[in-house]
Amino acid sequence: MRHRKVSRRLVSSTEHRLALMRNMVTDLFRHGRITTTLAKAKELRRYADKMITLAKKGDLASRRRALGFIRDKAIVRKLFTELREKYLDRPGGYTRIIKVGPRRGDAAMMAIVELVEEKLKIRPSKRKSERLKKINEFIERKKKEYGLIEKQEVSEKQEAKVEETKEEPKENTQISSEASDTEPQKETSVEEIKKETEKDIEKK
Repeated sequence: MRHRKVSRRLVSSTEHRLALMRNMVTDLFRHGRITTTLAKAKELRRYADKMITLAKKGDLASRRRALGFIRDKAIVRKLFTELREKYLDRPGGYTRIIKVGPRRGDAAMMAIVELVEEKLKIRPSKRKSERLKKINEFIERKKKEYGLIEKQEVSEKQEAKVEETKEEPKENTQISSEASDTEPQKETSVEEIKKETEKDIEKK
């Protein structure tokens, strides 16, 4: 019975299994994708996701924990710089498993493990959009039954009329101000004409 047994028994000893996972995680972060058996791929995904989660934290304790598992300092540096920036906005699902088929010889199922390169795209669910559409239709139907839509239209028309009446006096005041500006100019021009005519008469 496998009570409280989480991991898969891939090899004979625990030390061998940890060394195998350590090497596979290092190669995955170095090359971006590797080919292995399906059982090893599913076990590898657990450790790779944990390492990327540590990199997203980015503190000194997380870096030391990653160095305790991955012995290559260059790979840890890459994990805490490039891969951290790539997966900082992604909440999970950093790796992808693609089944290839049975291996020739022992017929073991093979798979490709690779790091996800695509950016995260959030698509609105169809079920949620359809539900919101039905709710809006139900609300409009009830408004028509109770006659609320007609009242709203009447109130909107009244508000539009009030706004128009408010805007009209402003235009009138602008016209009166323009007229007041132009009138003194006319008076001054008439006075100037009178003075010029008087000067001409005196000269003659």
